[in-house]
Amino acid sequence: MHSTHATPVAAPLLLVQLTDSHLFAEADGRLLGMDTADSLSRVVELVRAEQPRVDLILASGDLSQDGSFASYQRFAALTASLDAPARWLAGNHDEAPMLHEACVGTERLQMVTDLGNWRLIALDSSIPGAVPGQLDAAQLEQLEAALDSAGERHVLLTFHHHPVSVGCSWLDPIGLRNPEALFTVVDRYANLRAILWGHVHQEVDLQRNGVRLLASPSTCVQFAPGSEEFQVSSEAPGYRWLRLHAEGTLETGVSRVSGIDFVVDYSIKGY
Repeated sequence: MHSTHATPVAAPLLLVQLTDSHLFAEADGRLLGMDTADSLSRVVELVRAEQPRVDLILASGDLSQDGSFASYQRFAALTASLDAPARWLAGNHDEAPMLHEACVGTERLQMVTDLGNWRLIALDSSIPGAVPGQLDAAQLEQLEAALDSAGERHVLLTFHHHPVSVGCSWLDPIGLRNPEALFTVVDRYANLRAILWGHVHQEVDLQRNGVRLLASPSTCVQFAPGSEEFQVSSEAPGYRWLRLHAEGTLETGVSRVSGIDFVVDYSIKGY
C-alpha cells in the first residue's frame, strides 16, 4: 500500500462587508425612524450565527451618521464580538479626523491588506463636506502602485461610492464623480477580480470586463431598487459575505435579518 499526498488546497477566505451603519453619538439614534445601533447589533448576531470563521470585516463607509467620535467607538464595540481584523473606509457622512482618531493604534485604515492569494485595496472616495465621491490623483497613483505590486495575487478593490449606474436616477448623480479615471487604471490589470462598494443601501451584482461589481445592503435602512426619487424599501438590514478562493474565483451572497419592523419617518431627512 502506498498513499498519495495531494497538495492541500488553501481554505477559501471569508470576508464580511458591513456597510452604511449610520450610527449616532447617542445610543438610540434613529435614521428615518430606524434605531441604527439596534439594527447593526442584530446584523452582527446574524453574522455570528452564519459565519463560524471570518477572516476580515470590511466596514465600507458611513459607519457614522453624525461623524462623532462616540459613534465610531460604538461601531467598534458593536462589532467586536466578530473577533476578526477590520478595515474601515470613509463615506460621505463620516468625519475623517474623528474616524482617524478612532483608529489610532489599529490597522483599520490600512490601504493594502494581503490575505493568502488575495490583496484587498481600500481607497477613500469621500470628499469632505460633499455627498458624491471622487478618487483624487494621489488615490489613483496608490491604486496603480498596489495593483503593480500585487504579483500573483488576485485583487479585490473597495471604496464607498458607486462607480457605475445602479438604476436609481436619484442616486446616480451622487456616486463616484470620476469613474473614467478609475477604469482607465484598473482596465490594464488582469488580476482585478471584483470592485465592492457601499453608499447605495441595496444589493447590486453586475459584471464589467469580467470584473464583478458588487454593492450591498445597509445594516440599517434600505433604499428601493429602481427608484426615481428618494425611496426607502421595506427590505430588512443585512450584510454581504464573500468567499475568496485561492485560484481567484469568488462566491458571494447577501443575508438579511428578520423581525425588524419599523415605520419610515420621512419627516427626518436623515440621508
